[in-house]
Amino acid sequence: MLALEGVTKRFGGLTAVRAVDLRVERGELVGIIGPNGAGKTTLFNLIAGAQRPDEGRIVFDGADLAGRPPHAICRLGLTRTFQLVKPFGSLSVEDNVLVGALTRVPSVREARRAAVEVLETCGLGPFRDAPARTLPIGLRKRLEVARALATRPRLVLLDEVMAGLNPTELGRILELIRRLHADGLTLLVIEHIMAAMMRLAQRIVVLHHGEKIAEGPPAAVARDPRVVDAYLGEEFVLAQD
Repeated sequence: MLALEGVTKRFGGLTAVRAVDLRVERGELVGIIGPNGAGKTTLFNLIAGAQRPDEGRIVFDGADLAGRPPHAICRLGLTRTFQLVKPFGSLSVEDNVLVGALTRVPSVREARRAAVEVLETCGLGPFRDAPARTLPIGLRKRLEVARALATRPRLVLLDEVMAGLNPTELGRILELIRRLHADGLTLLVIEHIMAAMMRLAQRIVVLHHGEKIAEGPPAAVARDPRVVDAYLGEEFVLAQD
C-alpha cells in the first residue's frame, strides 16, 4: 500500500531523514520508534505532503505522492494525526469532526451524519456538543483520531497518540487502535511507549539519526544490539526476560 524508496530530507546542513526504504502492506500495523530527533515526525511530514523529499520516491497505492499537497493526499485515502493536538477550540467536538468529513462528502448533512458515526466509534458521543477546548488530554487525543477517521482513510499515520495519557486513558486508546486495525484499517504508528508498541505492532521500524537501523518483529527488534545501544537500553531488555 505504501512504499518509500531512498527517501532523504535535508534542512541546510542537517540530514533529518537519510535514504529510508519502507514498505507497508495493506492491513498491517507497523510501528516506528527511535530517540527524539531520529527523524520520525519528519518522515510523517514527507509521507503526508507537508514537506517534500530532496531525494527518493513515496508511492501510495500506486500513486506517486511527489508534489501533491496534503489535502490531495488525504483525498487519496492517506491521512495523519499530529503529536501536538490542536483542535478548533471554539468549535464543538462534533463540528471538529464534521470538518474532516467534509473532505470526502458533498453535503453538510451527510458530513454531520458521518461525524456522529465516527464520534461513537471513538467513544466521544457523550461529548459531541462540548467545545473542543474543554476536553482533557485523553479525550483530545481521541478527537485527533476521530478527525482523521472522518476523512475515510485507508491508511492512517498516528503520531504519538498515547503520549501524556494516564493508564486508564492509555488502555482506552489502545483498545480503539486495535479495533480500527481489526476492522481493516492500515496503520503506521510513531510511539515512545515501548510496552504498548510491543503489544500492538506486527512489525517495528527503528530510526536513528535519520537512518533506518533495524526492522522486524517486535521481539527481534527489542533484542537487536543496535536498537538497545541507540534507544532501548539494557534495562528494557532485562525487563522482558
